[in-house]
Amino acid sequence: MSWLILAFVVLAVAGVYLSWTAGRIDRLHTRLDAARAALEAQLFRRAAVALELATSGILDPATSLLVVDAAQRSRSAEDEEREIAGSDLSKALAVVFPDVETSQELARQPGAAELLAELGGACRRVEMARRFYNDTVASTRALRTRRLVRWFRLAGRARMPTTVEMDVVPPAGLVP
Repeated sequence: MSWLILAFVVLAVAGVYLSWTAGRIDRLHTRLDAARAALEAQLFRRAAVALELATSGILDPATSLLVVDAAQRSRSAEDEEREIAGSDLSKALAVVFPDVETSQELARQPGAAELLAELGGACRRVEMARRFYNDTVASTRALRTRRLVRWFRLAGRARMPTTVEMDVVPPAGLVP
């Protein structure tokens, strides 16, 4: 009789542990969805500010065309192309703002200082959102690759998340 009680207790503890782990996986997936939405919102915001700067008349026509093209592609990119388009916008901004002197020279024009500060902030927020998303992906993958999680299929049919690999380093000229 005592063996039966012991077996019941062991099964109950195992069930509670598996249920807790499944709940944790679910919370991580919810956090992952929120982090992905935040990253996409920040990428869209950066593209919008870059587009606003390019169409403001502050930049020369050739530079404006480069930034407009990269910003438009970043805003209209589909899911598969979003990482490449985001990296292309980062590279275009790095070409336009290679150093602080260039930014300071542009900031002397009316209305430019505010736009440059806003673009610099948007670039930093994209970098932080990407880092937060990739950290959440790493946590989710670490939990989902455990043996018990795989054996009992606690993640259900959710796809394994992947990190976002794009160049999001703010341009040297926009870093305060």
